[in-house]
Formats: sequence, structure tokens, C-alpha cells
Amino acid sequence: MTGLRSQSFGLGMLQPEAFGAEPSGERLARIRRSPHFKDGVFQNPGGTARTRPSGSMLDFAKVFLDKDTRPLRAPRGTVPVHATTLADLAKPPATGLRVTWMGHSSVLVEIDGHRVLFDPVWGERCSPFPFAGPKRLHPVPLPLAALGPVDVVVISHDHYDHLDMPTIKALAGTDTVFAVPLGVGAHLEHWGVSADRLRELDWHEDTKIGGLTLTATPARHFCGRGLRNTQHTLWASWAVAGEEHRIYHSGDTGYFEGFKDIGAAHGPFDATMIQIGAYSEFWPDIHMTPRRACVPTSTSRAGPRTEC
Repeated sequence: MTGLRSQSFGLGMLQPEAFGAEPSGERLARIRRSPHFKDGVFQNPGGTARTRPSGSMLDFAKVFLDKDTRPLRAPRGTVPVHATTLADLAKPPATGLRVTWMGHSSVLVEIDGHRVLFDPVWGERCSPFPFAGPKRLHPVPLPLAALGPVDVVVISHDHYDHLDMPTIKALAGTDTVFAVPLGVGAHLEHWGVSADRLRELDWHEDTKIGGLTLTATPARHFCGRGLRNTQHTLWASWAVAGEEHRIYHSGDTGYFEGFKDIGAAHGPFDATMIQIGAYSEFWPDIHMTPRRACVPTSTSRAGPRTEC
């Protein structure tokens, strides 16, 4: 395993570089000033979300540990997907808006002449270790380098299936700007992204990049990559407005009434991307089922091109 570094806490613990870095200095001071940071952690809208399995631990263990039920965690058969090709992206969208799914939460959005890449994960595993952890079900449709220039990379939160160190390191070698929730910039700087290319936002803050306005909006989830899991990095959904179109990316979130406020403030949206890939009856506060995801799609004042 490469990229090991020593930490000052504990007994000289070594941990993988993929764990990232804890916020410090002015970044940590800004976190502590946030109206959403209380009692040492970021707070969810609508009260604390349950991040441990709901229901009995016996039921949870049956699904996740028992060999007879473990296959239920994966599709029973092959899931058909559209094989995106370079030809699909060769010409700008005639309507000014095109949304291309790149697997899991990774989405390339071409909006009013700009290209926005959400939660890019090109790695084979969502894990700090190359030899263990969840593997992707389908290959990445295109090599990262084949996408061409990307104006903005947007990160929703720092879990491994949304923030992939090798992918970020590859993008650090380009001219793209990174828009991230408060605190997440510490990871990116640790992996080689310069501070002048970071736009680090608290909920309800916005930034202008080219002709786009990006706003970090609330989500109901949690954070963490390392062993300590200090909850010092924020999670967010995102609203992006161009000259003609508006889009919304939910990131991982449970349902909450704030979807209506997001739609009223930043919609109507021409397209919404609502996360459902990690849903389970054990995580009702921090993920949504496909059926539940249809509710924020309607309450966020989504436009006619939104589907559920």
C-alpha cells in the first residue's frame, strides 16, 4: 500500500493517504463559526439524522453478514446500461443542456456552454484500500481523460463513493475549479489541489464560476473518511444556474421538508439528479428509496425534463 503518512494523534498511527486531511487553521475556525455547526459537529436540517442502522441489529446482521442473504445486496441479474461513447459528447447539446450519467453519483452536465462534473469516481473500489471494499458494478463508460475540459468539479460530501482520491489527483493536473462543501477542501489540498482553485461553501452560500452560479444547499446526511470521523466536513446538495437553465444535484440525502425551500429559492429546475443508489430500509434518515425520491423531485419545482 502506498501513500502512508504518520499522524501526531494516537500511538504514531499510520493511515492511508486516501483518508485525506482534517480541517485546521482558518478553515477550522470558519467551520466553528458556521450556523450549522453546533456541539462539535455539523447539524442536519430537521434534527439529527440516524447514521447507524435502524431496526434491530439482528435484522441488519442477517442482510449484511449472513451468506444466504448477502446476494440480496447486489442485483439478481445484469442491469442494462446505455454505453456512453465519445460520439455522444462530440457536439454541444442543441438545447443548451445535456445530462450524462457516468456511473453511481458521477454525472457530467453540459449547461449553457459550460461543463460541470459531479462527484467523479473513476476508481474500481469505493475504499481507502485498492484490495478491499465495494467494487463498481459496471466499468466507467469513458476514460477520465477522454471527457475533455471540465469547467467545474462539484463534490457533495467526502464519503468514498462520492470523493475518490485517484480521480481528484488526476483532475488536479487540469485547469478545472473545484466547488466543495465547507471543510472538504482540506482533503483536496492534501491531494494536490491548490487553494486558489477551491470554492468552499457553507449551506446557502454561492460562488460564480464563468457564467454559472453554484449554490451549496442543505442535505440530510453525514460525513467522514478516517478512523476518527470528527464530523468536521459538511455535506451538501447543489443548485447550478446558467444563463438559460437550472439544475439540482441532491448528493446523498434523506427526505426533509427543505426540498420545498430549495425549489422556491433556486428553481424551477430543468433537470434534477436525486440520489437513490444506496437506499435501504436500514437508512431511512440519510438515503431515499426510488419511490421516496419522487417526492423531492416534485416539491423542488422541477421542470418538464425531470423524470423519476
